[in-house]
Amino acid sequence: MSRNTEELGGLSLLGNQHTEYRADYAPEVLEAFPNKHPGNDYFVKFVCPEFTSLCPMTGQPDFATIYIRYIPDIQMVESKSLKLYLFSFRNHGDFHEDCVNIIMKDLIALMQPKYIEVFGEFTPRGGIAIHPFANWGRPDTRFAALAEERLFAHDMQ
Repeated sequence: MSRNTEELGGLSLLGNQHTEYRADYAPEVLEAFPNKHPGNDYFVKFVCPEFTSLCPMTGQPDFATIYIRYIPDIQMVESKSLKLYLFSFRNHGDFHEDCVNIIMKDLIALMQPKYIEVFGEFTPRGGIAIHPFANWGRPDTRFAALAEERLFAHDMQ
């Protein structure tokens, strides 16, 4: 099941030798492609160990590994565009919790997945590590119940 030109037509970043690395928050760089298996429920997981943003108060850099898991429906996020999008947080000043929620909401707007979760494992600063978790399941479906279940069971210790 190879991809045809029409399916790849909306992708402009993958294979582009003249990639622009945006230094400002840029959700418009996100690109999606058709899911060839919308009838299958399956997870896609991204691990992004080089995420950086700025503290909105001090301007100091914050470092994190961002974990994104989602169950696609019709559209899927293209990984190079996701990398460039996450890079665009480099000079973005926001709290850890805000970054995680913004990432999740931007990906929902792009793909309309069945389910999505974003977890940020931020490096400790000042002796405290912050690990925000945000998730969403399509309302009025079993994925909403999944979101509630995973939210309440997330990181239980």
